[in-house]
Amino acid sequence: MKKYLSFFRLRFSMGLQYRAAALAGVVTQFAWGFMEIMVFRAFYRADPGAFPMSFSATASYVWLQQAFLALFAPWLMEQEIFSSIVNGNVVYELCRPLSIYNMWFSRSAATRLSKAVLRCFPILVVAAFLPSPYGIVPPASRRHFILFLAALILGLAMTVSFCVLIYILAFFTISPQGLQMIFITLTDFFSGGIIPLPFFPEKMREFMELLPFAATQNVPLRIYSGSMTVPEIQKAVFLQLFWLVTVTAIGKLLCLAAQKRVTVQGG
Repeated sequence: MKKYLSFFRLRFSMGLQYRAAALAGVVTQFAWGFMEIMVFRAFYRADPGAFPMSFSATASYVWLQQAFLALFAPWLMEQEIFSSIVNGNVVYELCRPLSIYNMWFSRSAATRLSKAVLRCFPILVVAAFLPSPYGIVPPASRRHFILFLAALILGLAMTVSFCVLIYILAFFTISPQGLQMIFITLTDFFSGGIIPLPFFPEKMREFMELLPFAATQNVPLRIYSGSMTVPEIQKAVFLQLFWLVTVTAIGKLLCLAAQKRVTVQGG
């Protein structure tokens, strides 16, 4: 366990060094967040009663999405891992006396967390002082806030598990680009990254909520914004735990299979 904590601390410290990049990201996310909220505002003004979430809840969803973008963005994968698999340098990591799955999981989680720490606080502070209903509102209760934090951690773990699964699947392909494109498209759409899931038709939404992609950002952001009832929260958190265990188990099994059949070109 100490080995993987060392990888986590190292990657986390490295990620905190990129402050200029974080500042540029904050500016970009502010611009994108304002644009999204203005688009939603236009729709709400046309027919306020046609939407499953209040406008203030939708605004909170958008700002939380921008604040914690680094935790859930499916495109923030480590290209150096893909490069090491393609060029064969991954054999050096396979020779180490540790689990490559756990190593990649710890370093990926640290990278995402360090990016989020640098970016989330400025966005949350400014969004909290924006005039109603354009800013972020407090959670419905202390219980909702605690559940939000728990779901946020589970959502991060779920996203990292997905990414590590894609790294491992790259062992079985010539190029990982196709895997990345499919994963990014599916995750962004089915997790509520483009449109919050409550805005979809009921039958489609119910189906999407059962998928593992919804166990990432959809659950914590909707808990905080107050668009889920208590039974819905309990079901969503249970699905988060279920999919986290399932995806992690699949990843570990595929990792063992990949290590048994890995071939280095030219070796």
